Amino acid sequence: MKIKYITLLVSSLIMISCSTTISTAKKEYKTTEVSKLKSDWNFDSKEWFLEKDTLTGNGGPMHWGVIESKKLLPKNYEIDLKVNMTKESLFEVMLNIDQEKYIRTYLYQIDQNIVIGQGVYNKNSDEYGKRGGPTLFKKTMKLENNKWYSIKIRVTNNQLYFSVNNETTLECSLDKSNLSPQGKLGFLTNGEAKITDLTIKTLQ
Repeated sequence: MKIKYITLLVSSLIMISCSTTISTAKKEYKTTEVSKLKSDWNFDSKEWFLEKDTLTGNGGPMHWGVIESKKLLPKNYEIDLKVNMTKESLFEVMLNIDQEKYIRTYLYQIDQNIVIGQGVYNKNSDEYGKRGGPTLFKKTMKLENNKWYSIKIRVTNNQLYFSVNNETTLECSLDKSNLSPQGKLGFLTNGEAKITDLTIKTLQ
């Protein structure tokens, strides 16, 4: 009986470690260790670093700082985080990155909006037209530097829900908006952004 239990436990651990998704149904993903950041994400260490419990990204208007997960997001998932845009005007949560295409969910201080849009990101070029993309949905929200914002993103049954501070919300259908149904996760900044309390979990 003990051998059977141990075999089952080891098999479960192997399945979790070899999973192609960034989180599993039995485990939330949290960014808490530098070694885990390096093993789970692709990034330039000059642009992104983890110190204690805070992930900090640095970019500029002409070269956005991007960090991208190595594994896929689950088909149905929920992402929670807190962000502080300490410099410049843009912070994006890049959803369902599939090759160069992704879903833009972002805070934009210049227009004072939160936005869902179609995105394109070419890792080898900062040319106009090879990054960013058109706005599909937006809602006005007062946004400032040096202020923490709570972000919740949920994708279930191809429906995207994007909320900031539980007060300003956007929703859309991935199918109807022709958005990527699945892919990787990323974060993007055109200045400096600090992220804490990041959790990613699978939804049934």
